Amino acid sequence: MSEQNNTPEVNLSEILQIRRDKLKELQDNGCDPFQITKFNRTHSSKDICENCTEEERTVSVRGEEKQITAKISPLDGAVVTVAGRIMSKRGMGKVGFVHIQDMDGRIQLFVKKDILGDEAYNTFKKYDIGDIVGAEGEVFTTQTGEVSVRVNTITLLSKSLQPLPEKFHGMTNTDLRYRQRYTDLIMNEDVKDTFIKRSKIISSIRSYLNGQGFLEVETPMLVSNAGGAAARPFETHFNALDEDFKLRISLELYLKRLIVGGLEKVYEIGRVFRNEGLDTRHNPEFTLMELYQAYTDYHGMMDLTENLYRHVATEVLGTTKIVYNGIEMDLGKPFERITMLDAVKKYSGVDFNEIKTAEEAKAAAKEHHIEYEEYHKKGDILNLFFEEYVEEHLVQPTFVMDHPIEISPLTKKKPENPEYVERFEFFMNGWEMANAYSELNDPIDQRERFKAQEELLANGDEEANTTDEDFMKALEIGMPPTGGIGFGIDRMCMLLTDSAAIRDVLLFPTMKPLDK
Repeated sequence: MSEQNNTPEVNLSEILQIRRDKLKELQDNGCDPFQITKFNRTHSSKDICENCTEEERTVSVRGEEKQITAKISPLDGAVVTVAGRIMSKRGMGKVGFVHIQDMDGRIQLFVKKDILGDEAYNTFKKYDIGDIVGAEGEVFTTQTGEVSVRVNTITLLSKSLQPLPEKFHGMTNTDLRYRQRYTDLIMNEDVKDTFIKRSKIISSIRSYLNGQGFLEVETPMLVSNAGGAAARPFETHFNALDEDFKLRISLELYLKRLIVGGLEKVYEIGRVFRNEGLDTRHNPEFTLMELYQAYTDYHGMMDLTENLYRHVATEVLGTTKIVYNGIEMDLGKPFERITMLDAVKKYSGVDFNEIKTAEEAKAAAKEHHIEYEEYHKKGDILNLFFEEYVEEHLVQPTFVMDHPIEISPLTKKKPENPEYVERFEFFMNGWEMANAYSELNDPIDQRERFKAQEELLANGDEEANTTDEDFMKALEIGMPPTGGIGFGIDRMCMLLTDSAAIRDVLLFPTMKPLDK
């Protein structure tokens, strides 16, 4: 009969004790699995079970003949060595069947007393679900048509002292899944698939950018001035220098220093930290990719974004059409391009071209029940309208261009309309996926922008930037015309894996302590 991981008659403390007693018995008999340092595995489950052929067979089941489709491994008859975690057990008279799981999948082990011998078979019968074993034997197909390994020898490589979740319900408690990702990966195949895809997504991004001549670099995480984004930083103290430092909120200002230094195409993929709330799309530490390219502008960044997204989707998913929460988004078509002014007019009916002053903008906000701060200017309120009326409609890939200068302190002004800047945000599924600029390289203008940011900080805006004097010195050395962009890697992974929350694509998301 099948083993149950936790039966009603035996409570958890008894199960834990039974497993420890089994370990002690093994150790007393000189068979401590934790003393084993190496196991030479020759094949994975995928090696054995992939590319099988099918064969129609007639088998006898409880006296009745039955037609089945049997799978035949290309390694049929070969002797292999496999290893993995026991996920199920049945039989255990003179014949036992266990399924072991490795990184690639599962394979069945057929363990027969006559082959293994009495002592080894009796030891094998005491193995628990969750134990890690290695086995050597011959690949064959069972009477029920399943590719298996007929075991000649089996070795316990690690004893599991905690029971896995009960197999019929799996691991469904979301909070527990995030806290115990190690168990989640064992029990839920789709979770493992998500994180394998995440790794492939990041590898594909690197492959594309390296192929375009970009240089991957690393910049500091501990900084004295956390600039480059509108966010509240985490703060810490460095004892050796007796100085306060911050964890970076962006990669921007150091990467631009490298553009000044003559590294004309650079990118970095790394963790950034923002001292803000937790929700389905936000985690205080997350993965950001920023790149900067000399001698291009935000139009060049739009072209790069389209090509990069198509490349990654094709390489990882095999298609440019992705489905998220039942909605299909087509990366193969040209991405829509619309200005923020036109988008707000389209979805709210308010034309900010007709609004000339901050007072008029505030009056429009009151009329449309949009909350604002007294220090907000016309551009800030345009952005509030955008967030309220537009974002949810931007499901298909869309570039929203030409933001107000008030919310873009590091961006070049549009020469024909200096109230706005050469910036875009890339949207899919109503989410901001990327943010890009024609980078501001005028040090005099940049100092004025920093000054305006510091005034906002003094008026209570905790997310405003402060002047970075070393960055200002770099700009004064001279930075060429440059296009730059930041991609939210986690949101990209959410879309390409159809994951509902950012925690589903972070192996170890930030969690509230259990005692709270």
